[in-house]
Amino acid sequence: MMTTQEITQLLKENEGALFSHFNEKGVAYWELKPEGKWTAGQHVIHLVQSTRPLFKALKLPNFLLKWKFGTSNRPSKTYDEVIKRYNEKLELVVPGILSPFSMSMPDSPQTEAQKWMKELSDLNTRINNITLKCSDSTLDKVILPHPLMGKMTLREILMWNAYHTSHHIHVLTQKYK
Repeated sequence: MMTTQEITQLLKENEGALFSHFNEKGVAYWELKPEGKWTAGQHVIHLVQSTRPLFKALKLPNFLLKWKFGTSNRPSKTYDEVIKRYNEKLELVVPGILSPFSMSMPDSPQTEAQKWMKELSDLNTRINNITLKCSDSTLDKVILPHPLMGKMTLREILMWNAYHTSHHIHVLTQKYK
């Protein structure tokens, strides 16, 4: 089972890899848009859009999360199990159907790139600060809803959040050349 330190380290590493990827590509890369796809920059915006609700939930008291979403009646899945399930769910997604957090994907000129990158970095830092304070009991008992995967323990959704960045790096390196 991943520890809070391992989860936060993975999120930092993946964020660093994302920022390095954009830095290597140059400023014009932000607006690169393959046919029928988001711009490269919109991947960062999507990460911000999907990270904001997680941060908002983490700021709430645990008792409120338990009251609203219940508690887990099973052990947390491992990192590999979470990622495998996420990728299986992605394969079932109908093209054109987007997460509720990315339905209104704004256009973003390259002049806004730093603003979006900073917001993502700030959210990740704040999530990591909260994560490091969580007990194992909290990580494995508190559950949150995920729009694609359903109810997940806090540990699972934090591992998924760390992976989510690397998933988008992979998409960018494969389809945005």
